[in-house]
Amino acid sequence: MNIILLSGGSGKRLWPLSNDVRSKQFIKLFKNNGQYESMVQRVYRQLKEVDENSNITIATSKTQVSVIHNQLGDNVSVSVEPCRRDTFPAIALSTAYLHYVKNVSLDDSVVVCPVDPYVEDSYFECIKDIYEYSCTGQANLTLMGIAPTEPSEKFGYIMPKTNDQISQVDSFKEKPSEDLAKEYIEKGGLWNGGVFAYKIGYLLDKAHELIDFTDYYDLFDKYDALTKISFDYAVVEKETNISVIKYKGMWEDLGTWNTFADAMAEDSIGNVIMDNHCENAHVINELDLPILCMGLKDMIVSASPDGILVSDKEQSVNIKEYVNSIEQPIMFAEKSWGEYKVIDVEDESLTIKVSLKKGNKMNYHSHQYRDEVWTIISGIGVATINDRDYVLRSGDTIKLPRNCKHTIFAETDLQLIEVQSGKEISKKDKIKY
Repeated sequence: MNIILLSGGSGKRLWPLSNDVRSKQFIKLFKNNGQYESMVQRVYRQLKEVDENSNITIATSKTQVSVIHNQLGDNVSVSVEPCRRDTFPAIALSTAYLHYVKNVSLDDSVVVCPVDPYVEDSYFECIKDIYEYSCTGQANLTLMGIAPTEPSEKFGYIMPKTNDQISQVDSFKEKPSEDLAKEYIEKGGLWNGGVFAYKIGYLLDKAHELIDFTDYYDLFDKYDALTKISFDYAVVEKETNISVIKYKGMWEDLGTWNTFADAMAEDSIGNVIMDNHCENAHVINELDLPILCMGLKDMIVSASPDGILVSDKEQSVNIKEYVNSIEQPIMFAEKSWGEYKVIDVEDESLTIKVSLKKGNKMNYHSHQYRDEVWTIISGIGVATINDRDYVLRSGDTIKLPRNCKHTIFAETDLQLIEVQSGKEISKKDKIKY
């Protein structure tokens, strides 16, 4: 089974745990065998449990590649968007990647689905059914239609021609009012959860109609010049041979703190103390400081290096307009080699705590406008500076003047403090070798 998982967005509705690098699908809030896992880890695991031989490719922007490798390992297949060009170019690029790079046949099918649904395993059994039905060629597009649990205004609706488990699609409806949603449901309408399947050759033919390209590499090189266009507008609205398969199991769209809190297995995560008078309160603390909560009712408290949120649960859905006004550098990020946390910001200096996982290293790079000093907190590493190696241990300090090439390899799990100094400190000031 071939799967494309669409991973994008900045997830500002889950600030301060989410930012432009760590979208909601990377936040580890769900318990599995005593360990916390993120949405992308959960979905990837569930897919592999249903089909251990599934060929999974994650379509994402280049800003998310490091955290994907951090959470899923170095061997996960990733199709990288050079820049954002809406859903049709992203799906066309990842489909071309499957055919031209992964050698998937034009006659084989692929299922595209979002990376962040909160679902049970039966959802992935349904995805398997959609894939197998698509392989028969009876429809050019096969969609998942989710049986509604309420007349929601948040989703578009798929209107099937019959009430059978598999039906031809009669029409699509935009996000409706509550009254219209009730009417759609009475007529057998299903939520559109953004899951669909097609044959590789079908989608590449559609892509060639709109884009002049020869193969994946040519499409990648031309990507920044492509017109932004949605998959629905480019393909779905023009296709007449579409089927829908009904899914009746649990499906949650965790897009706000309200819905996220409902899915949490416990009331608090991190260094949190709650008194016996707290009711329907959820607290997540990623800081090293304790949070004490007393008498909270229907509240969300969330703390990270990026900020602190204290909100009534109902009001938390309105967070985005306020977060848009906050301007500051990203204070925490997961990378393929580990993670970093900004611990102090001054006019001409930045202090960062860096954690590298055993066996990993940073890119070999240099900076034009800043000097750096590394102080090893714990572990053993081998620093390479201008092609010379230096073994560093806890307590060692090394200076890295601007323009020197440098990296560090973690012989063991490694923690260090990096102090950047200069008048022009910027994440863009980086030359990779």
